[in-house]
Amino acid sequence: MKKLVLLSLSLAVLMPAAGFASEFVEKGRAIFEKFQKTVVTVQIVIKSKISGPGMGGQSNEARQEVTGTIIDPSGLVVMSLTATDPSQMLESLMAGSESRFKMETELSDIKLLLEDGTEVPAEVVLRDKDLDLAFARAKGKLPAGMPHLDLSDSAKAQVLDELVSLNRLGNAAGRAYAANAERVCAIVQRPRLFYVPESSLSTTTLGSPAFTMDGKVLGIFVMRNAKGRTGGMAGISPDAVAGIIVPADAVLKAAKQAPAAAPSKPAEEKAADESKPAEPK
Repeated sequence: MKKLVLLSLSLAVLMPAAGFASEFVEKGRAIFEKFQKTVVTVQIVIKSKISGPGMGGQSNEARQEVTGTIIDPSGLVVMSLTATDPSQMLESLMAGSESRFKMETELSDIKLLLEDGTEVPAEVVLRDKDLDLAFARAKGKLPAGMPHLDLSDSAKAQVLDELVSLNRLGNAAGRAYAANAERVCAIVQRPRLFYVPESSLSTTTLGSPAFTMDGKVLGIFVMRNAKGRTGGMAGISPDAVAGIIVPADAVLKAAKQAPAAAPSKPAEEKAADESKPAEPK
């Protein structure tokens, strides 16, 4: 009899928890199905040159892939500035040190890699160092009906609220769309509002969008750094950087500063331009 009572009590405790988990999964899958294609892989080539005492000048060129979120039908994509240009963060962290560290970078050959393998050329049109945001705009036309994330349909969150983040995995995983369970562990109000996600291991990458469980966008994952908090060339202090979520309304406000897309010419006008003889130099 005693064992039956204990079993009944255990089931009474576990059943609500199981129901809650099931509800999270159902809502999370709905968010994934609705918004997954707003996330794209952005392939960039970074040319960098690093200099400092005892280093001389070291040049490097690397091709890498970062996460971007389409936020406008014209093909405007938001990314983390740190992911696309690490020099901004490193020079900020080294500010005030005696290392005289300097890193110069140049982005080239930027492409949006769509789900069907299509490569759409793009260019960076705006950088926001304070928010760690970079905006790129597609040069080519995106496929008809390509979804975008409406940042005006946003929400706020509270400490311990559960979130869902979306991103695309790397080439080794077939660039599959992925979803992660996240949680707000802190909210910072000054100097500006941002959310600090729980630091548990997940596949969420910088540039990924975060959603509340009612399907509203909360913001974009970026990196925040404390200026001048470094150990010099020996290493960066662990508390000098943190992954955060910039609220959607702040991202939207920054996006409005991006130059408008140039109006596309009709096919007839393009053909006429191409047929004009070159002007003498």
